Amino acid sequence: MVKVGKWIARHRVLILIVSALLLIPSFIGMAKTRINYDLLSYLPEHLETVKGQDILVDEYGMGAFSMVVVEDMELKDVQKLEERFSEVPHVKDVLWYDDVADISLPVEMLPQDLGEAFFNGDATMMLALFDNTTSSDEAMEAVVQMRQIADQQCFISGMTGVVTDIKDLCLEELPVYVAIAVVLCLVVLELTSTSFLVPILFLLSIGIAIVYNLGSNVFLGETSYITKALTAILQLGVTMDYSIFLLNSYEENKQRFPGEKERAMGHAIANTFKSVVGSSVTTVAGFAALCFMTFALGRDMGIVMAKGVVIGVLCCVTLLPALVLVCDRFIEKTSHRLLFRSMDGPSAFITKHCGVWLALFLVLLLPAVYGNNHAGIYYNIARSLPESLPSNVANEKLAEDFDMSNVHMILMDKNMDGLEKRKMLEEIDAVDGVKWSISMNSLVGPSVPDSMIPDDIREMLQSDDYELAFVCSEYSSATDEVNAQISEIDQIVKAYDDGAMVIGEAPLMKDLHDVTDVDLRNVNLISVAAIFLIIMIVFKSVSLPVILVAVIEFAIAVNMAFPYYMGTELPFVASIVIGTIQLGATVDYAILMTSRYQKERGRGRGKKEAVAIAHRMSMPSIVSSGLSFFAATFGVACYSKVDMIGSICTLLARGAVISMLVVILVLPAMFMVFDKLICKTTVGMNGRTRKTQDMISVNN
Repeated sequence: MVKVGKWIARHRVLILIVSALLLIPSFIGMAKTRINYDLLSYLPEHLETVKGQDILVDEYGMGAFSMVVVEDMELKDVQKLEERFSEVPHVKDVLWYDDVADISLPVEMLPQDLGEAFFNGDATMMLALFDNTTSSDEAMEAVVQMRQIADQQCFISGMTGVVTDIKDLCLEELPVYVAIAVVLCLVVLELTSTSFLVPILFLLSIGIAIVYNLGSNVFLGETSYITKALTAILQLGVTMDYSIFLLNSYEENKQRFPGEKERAMGHAIANTFKSVVGSSVTTVAGFAALCFMTFALGRDMGIVMAKGVVIGVLCCVTLLPALVLVCDRFIEKTSHRLLFRSMDGPSAFITKHCGVWLALFLVLLLPAVYGNNHAGIYYNIARSLPESLPSNVANEKLAEDFDMSNVHMILMDKNMDGLEKRKMLEEIDAVDGVKWSISMNSLVGPSVPDSMIPDDIREMLQSDDYELAFVCSEYSSATDEVNAQISEIDQIVKAYDDGAMVIGEAPLMKDLHDVTDVDLRNVNLISVAAIFLIIMIVFKSVSLPVILVAVIEFAIAVNMAFPYYMGTELPFVASIVIGTIQLGATVDYAILMTSRYQKERGRGRGKKEAVAIAHRMSMPSIVSSGLSFFAATFGVACYSKVDMIGSICTLLARGAVISMLVVILVLPAMFMVFDKLICKTTVGMNGRTRKTQDMISVNN
């Protein structure tokens, strides 16, 4: 590896040229990678609700709909508005009461269910049907155009509106919080480095690696907006360690080989690659565990972030050395003393009072576990957005004017007996929280022969195999009430038609709840098992993986307990991914200290001395890494208005600090308590220790 390192050092200019050229296809790849803003689209395809959505597209040419509330507008003007909406590209149809009755007919003369569906006081409602899926570019563009047509009296609700608002907000925020993360990281690095130029080179190298990673996503076709938002932040925070290690190794080797910078860098690259590969494997394993989620968002995030770590390592041992060598003269000119004093004093204090930190660990353990297990989680995607956004304003108007929050859809057999259909819908109307139901019979009347049903009504509600009915619910999505309601409606429709389906936003979110609850348990188990196995192989120990994973899992529990004791709820995505990401990203802190402890014990030093040396030597790197990770995520947590992103970054920022403190304070105490067990259960460690101690005794 030293030969490879020397080759990289000699061909630094070539590497810089190639790195610059690779940015061109990377930017093109970034531009061509579609961003998916609909989290519900990541649900497994085998679910009935997902199959139902596909049937809507295939059989009806309809993939989504929006409920449009119009206030204080003359009916003739509402009719004109409906006509303009119908002309918008990809709006398949607009359902309003003029489809079944002349607007000259007084509202009071309409059947009760139709009157309740379309009117309430001075407000009326129409249903806009789109010819593509909820998160498609076509459906979102249709919502944008409808909003441009509508005035202040018109409000467009529905999942497509929510997804559109998420897209607009993310596009607005992304450049800002990337800039915030870079600035805060730069501040931390300037405080912990010995040169003003080095942090800039670090960020330039990592920034290029991020562009490579985002550009290579083109081979995936699309990524989620959460993945895109977090990739840059996490890659910046996680891979910063590797850059710091390379520079430290380079400075050490410059002293070994005075005046031979290329040789020094060759050895630094070799040392860095060996150390970083071992360290990055645990991080990659943590991210890769997300790929085992049945909720496909996990696979999306896992692949991109694991790929980002690998690309970060490659750039660290190729691009960064080239930058450092080219700018070495300027690095020396911009060098300065460390702004922080030595950490030897705090380190000695911490290791001297190991009993205190162990007692603190035991005191916090039960409250942390309890808070972690009882943290509140919400699944309503619209809730993650500011209330002032158009989609949330429209949802609020829908609740105020019509006392409704959702419209479920029922897909049933077209050939079901008409009497059976009426009985089924009557039972559905009696379910708690159901406001009304609309079917073809309710629109045209049960006595109207099939041959006399208007073609537009038939095309809207009937396909070759299915008939469609709408059910209005007063319950909000992702609540216990609506989930119970959906289950009851599903039982009713299945009693009349085994093949019938209850679909829509709320049923999808119910499935989201069920799927992600299972994923949460499985992913955490897989990530713990994978990292446990890696640590066991690296350290050739049975006890060390238990201690290290236990320490980081305790840090995760403390982190996740905060929302419970603060009385806040987390978005479901945050609760799923945070444990895996925090474990994979921060277990390196524990590995760094453990490596030095194992090395010192192997040299024959007593446990107190070995722990003290390991702590003193690793503490500066752990603090620098933890603060860099905190800086990369804290600014985003404060700025982002999308709670899905803000909550994850809040947890990551707090988790980085908690993991840093737990490793610094608790891990040395664990070494002190379990030293004998560690020596006995670590291959070669007990033998080497005893042999070295015997040699020392003989020499004395």
